[in-house]
Amino acid sequence: MAAADSILIFVLSLLVGTIGILAGARLVLDRDAGFVNAAVTALIGAAAWGITSFFVGWVPILGVLLMLVIWVGVINWRYPGGWGSAAAIGFVAWIVAVGILYALAVVGFVTADALGIPGV
Repeated sequence: MAAADSILIFVLSLLVGTIGILAGARLVLDRDAGFVNAAVTALIGAAAWGITSFFVGWVPILGVLLMLVIWVGVINWRYPGGWGSAAAIGFVAWIVAVGILYALAVVGFVTADALGIPGV
């Protein structure tokens, strides 16, 4: 049962991240961004966030900032437009993810804190 829950959380988190990045890319870049590219970006970004968190996540403020910069760096690497566009895509992705997770929590499908979105 725990393995099935973990797989469900992983798939749901990847889907939410993909939808958020896709929405951000379409809004900021004003062009069709592609679902597969957004999914690959979400997967690489999550891995980069997790690895960075493991090594420096415990460092107050600096650790979280470094994790965020690396995550935005992955978006910058995967999409055109530079660091400003990547930060805007990341911001929109975060807003969309919070909205989706809030909606899922309201209907009782998940608890928002289980998926790692703070402050919901």
